[in-house]
Amino acid sequence: MQQGVGAGGWGQPGQHQQTPPQPPIPPAPGWPGAGQPTPPPGPPAAESGYVPLPPAQAPSPEATGHIPLPPAVAPGTGAATLAVLLIGPAGAGKTTVARHWAATRPVPTAHVSLDDVREWVCSGFADPQAGWNDHSEAQYRLARRTCGFAARNFLANGISCILDDAVFPDRPVVGLGGWKRHVGPALLPVVLLPGLEVVLERNAARSGNRRLSDEEVARIHGRMAGWYGSGLPIIDNSQLDVEGTARALDETLARVIGSPAY
Repeated sequence: MQQGVGAGGWGQPGQHQQTPPQPPIPPAPGWPGAGQPTPPPGPPAAESGYVPLPPAQAPSPEATGHIPLPPAVAPGTGAATLAVLLIGPAGAGKTTVARHWAATRPVPTAHVSLDDVREWVCSGFADPQAGWNDHSEAQYRLARRTCGFAARNFLANGISCILDDAVFPDRPVVGLGGWKRHVGPALLPVVLLPGLEVVLERNAARSGNRRLSDEEVARIHGRMAGWYGSGLPIIDNSQLDVEGTARALDETLARVIGSPAY
């Protein structure tokens, strides 16, 4: 038996042999670090063995290919304070669309309906079905002035408003010109003009004194065609429902207020 080696090959107490240090194994060719010198060892660890790591850093845009996007912008008119006049024949859906547009905006918006204001007159009301006369003319003038006063009051308090009326292009002084005098020059007119068959169908679904004869509806629709070529924005909502028409109205107004001429 050799000195320092006990039975079974185990060394005697206090006489363990030390293994000589081995040189580091170089990395295989083609792997990172091949052919590079081994970095010096770092600082000694703390007594607890915990070594804090440096804070993580976000990769640079050049390294990841990340392209920053601009902040999202709400489509349409957003929070703008507007005065809108929705023009169209009977049965075009002016009142319904105007009410829906006002109700779905993210900012306070009022709907001022000319027909509703005209119907405030209970005794002596001029029924549209009876035709045009001096009484109906006077009541329309009074209703337009009342709507214009209400619109200016809303706007003065930071509330947008939308009005609706069957304004004819062949009466600029009484129609569109009158509305701009009542509300103000910043009034934005938009024409809602679906096809005649659609207007007749929608008018037939009406009841009371708001339902006109087919002949009267066709006559009004024909006069409204004069808005083509006037420069006013026109929306054909023949194939659009109320929500789709309200979206088209908001997009149209956004283009108008975003134009250099506004």
